Amino acid sequence: MFTTKSMRNAARGALALLAIAGLIGAGASFAADPVPYKITTGQERGTYIQIGQDLSKYVAEPAGIELEVLPSKGSAENVQRMRYEPGVKFALVQSDVYQAYMDMATSGNAEAGKIIKPLRLIMPLYDEEIYFVTRADSPMKYIHEIKGKNISVGPIGSGTAQSAETLYRLMFGEPIADANEQHLNNEDSLARLIVGKIDVAVIVAGQPAKLFQDMNPELLKQIKLLRLDSSAQETARAKQTYFPATIRTTSYPNWIQEDTPTLTVKAFLVTYDYGLRGTVGALSKFADSLCTNFDTLQANGHPKWKQVHLELPPLTRGWKYYPPMEKHLRACIAQRTAAAEQSQNPTRRVATRDQDPAAQKPKKASCSAQEKLLLLCDQ
Repeated sequence: MFTTKSMRNAARGALALLAIAGLIGAGASFAADPVPYKITTGQERGTYIQIGQDLSKYVAEPAGIELEVLPSKGSAENVQRMRYEPGVKFALVQSDVYQAYMDMATSGNAEAGKIIKPLRLIMPLYDEEIYFVTRADSPMKYIHEIKGKNISVGPIGSGTAQSAETLYRLMFGEPIADANEQHLNNEDSLARLIVGKIDVAVIVAGQPAKLFQDMNPELLKQIKLLRLDSSAQETARAKQTYFPATIRTTSYPNWIQEDTPTLTVKAFLVTYDYGLRGTVGALSKFADSLCTNFDTLQANGHPKWKQVHLELPPLTRGWKYYPPMEKHLRACIAQRTAAAEQSQNPTRRVATRDQDPAAQKPKKASCSAQEKLLLLCDQ
């Protein structure tokens, strides 16, 4: 027979069990909370910010990461924020900006070395086209004709500024004169161009660029693209660092009437050489998700994803992949490659299995102009 005391004890026990169950449930809920990370990208209507949004939606979210997409002036600012801003775990960076930091570090700039040496690459992405834009009534036709013109090269801290400065020096053997250089964002550059305040606007963006897609058709009629002349000596010098590309009419059917040859720069996804177990684990999950959801990125993300290859090619001396993510990506890439080969040749797969079962085991897988552009100067 149950006494009043025993009933009270039983009730207390039941309450204790419920409390424990509640704590367990709360713990499970806490463990499932997404990890808050950030990625620095580019200007509001550029390609980088759309790439960041795709990574947030199709890669980070399935990996249990809440990835906040941050706009920025561009690559040099992204390198700085990747290095110093709390919560920023990813950045999109142009290859020439990354290399410029490496070169500055090699030449003895301690601040450049402090910034760039702990950074690591996740993977190369795509080529970004370099647009040399002028007024429709300009007598200029080719990129090598911009010497001595009034040029907007993009904001200080942007990858566009680095590319424009580097290209000009390569082509003409001298920097852009201070009096001829403007540091305007993309929208202001085009506005100043149209009213005749500048002669050329240099813009770096993967096609199709939202900047031009969103422009008023009447304004688009007032601007044109300069073409790359493959026979010019200036072009040969520019190709020491940059690569030829084509801006296609299909990207801007309401603007250009013929494909336009130009130059490109590579975009990279970058992180830091993290060592904390929790961060390493989260970034490893991100790498797995990037590989697993790569087809979704190409199908549903920005058109530039179709130009990205899921591969980790050899790097320039001094550049390094982030080892934990590299390990996961290489393993996943090997699995995808094996699965694709098997699906393409199922007959051979069966014959191999019959002949050698072991063959089915998976394989293991003072401040200079350059320093100003890289934000290495006290502001």
